[in-house]
Amino acid sequence: MLDKPYLARWKEQIDHSAGAIYLTLVDALALSIRRGDLREGDRLPPQRVIADFLGTNLTTVTRAFTEARRRGLVDATVGRGTFVRVGAGESHWRHTGPAVVDLTMNLPPIPQDPPLQRMIQGDIAAILKQQDLNSLMSYRVTGGTIEERQLGAKWIAPAVGPRRVDEILVSPGAQTALAAIVSTLAQPGDVIVTDRIAYPGIRTIAAQFGLILAGVDSDGEGMVPDLLDRACAQHHPRLLYCIPTIHNPTTATMSLQRRRDILAVAQRHHLHVVEDDPYSLLMDGAPPALAALDHARVSYVATLAKTLSPGLRTAYVCLPSADMTRRVTAAIRAIALTNAGLLGALTARWMQTGQAGQILDAIRRELRLRQAIARTVLGEGHCMNPEGPHVWLKLPDWWGSADFVAYARRRGLALVPSTVFTISGDPPQRVRIALGSAADAGSLEESLRGVVSVLQHKRSPGFADIV
Repeated sequence: MLDKPYLARWKEQIDHSAGAIYLTLVDALALSIRRGDLREGDRLPPQRVIADFLGTNLTTVTRAFTEARRRGLVDATVGRGTFVRVGAGESHWRHTGPAVVDLTMNLPPIPQDPPLQRMIQGDIAAILKQQDLNSLMSYRVTGGTIEERQLGAKWIAPAVGPRRVDEILVSPGAQTALAAIVSTLAQPGDVIVTDRIAYPGIRTIAAQFGLILAGVDSDGEGMVPDLLDRACAQHHPRLLYCIPTIHNPTTATMSLQRRRDILAVAQRHHLHVVEDDPYSLLMDGAPPALAALDHARVSYVATLAKTLSPGLRTAYVCLPSADMTRRVTAAIRAIALTNAGLLGALTARWMQTGQAGQILDAIRRELRLRQAIARTVLGEGHCMNPEGPHVWLKLPDWWGSADFVAYARRRGLALVPSTVFTISGDPPQRVRIALGSAADAGSLEESLRGVVSVLQHKRSPGFADIV
């Protein structure tokens, strides 16, 4: 018999539960982590061994582990097994009461000039006068109409260059697009290489489709090519996922040479690249997208959620070929069916009239102001891009990421710990601060001064209830 007392408790919970076995098993795993029976980094027995001990089938245990990964409880590492994820016991950081200011969501600030609310009201009224209501409120063409794709191609042209309309799609949000691309190109059990500190949405996608993430370390310019090369030789990945411009959360932006070096590694290992580009239009003179440098290898996603508004639920997708466009269109149809007609009409109107450009310019001005405030209040030593929407805050030695976030929450500040972004290895002593979600610059400055006071607070040994 395995010397794992928690397994006996799992079996007892399953035996006394009337619910689905795989969900009961996930809940039992979560309870073992909360109780301390399993600690962060602990290796779990092989799934077949667990299935035999519990008297269930391997498929049920595999399904449970997939759900556990989706919930952020475990991570799977190629050739090593499944481990309790670092930070698995910290899911409470989001739920410790209301915050005075929520600095967790990377939202663009709502511009006052032009006045967004008045603009939306006027444009919706004009759309309802000019277009048929039945068409607006009905199901739309998956991937967007020809006109919508043409507008999308024009919007992303500064990053990717001119592209044919049959290589462009309109998606209901970037996460839908990323999920569609990944599910089109990868099979369960395949490996995706990404930054070791990465956007959490890729972890959600990997868990949903049974994929394994392998993290690669970065420097000030982003992912290190030699380390990517080594990871590819070790893990034989199917895809590379990256954010080359104003990386979330580290703020790193790849130089042109770094982009070429990364693409050279991808070519050598026959990798398809999924380029997530939420932020390059926020920059003056951003380097060309990877998709502009390697047309045939890169699938590119640019959301409007960070440059205009997440309320539009729109992302533009640029794909290597018409065949790939057809395949990803089918995947989007399976996941989300179509875009919302009224939002699509509003987005198209903004693109046609130039209002989208006005809003983008206003958001860029406001973010530059907020970055200047952040640099003044927080000082040097943190990862910041003067045109970006967030700060990757470095913590002093006495603060761990989860402890800092929990204590800041008690002080009325909501931040995101590094554990949320960590794919593998130890989480860095950093937290992410989103600058766009504060109501205005004054509110942001006040909140950042609160962050500084927490930074300066030296935790006492008795501060053991914050984890």
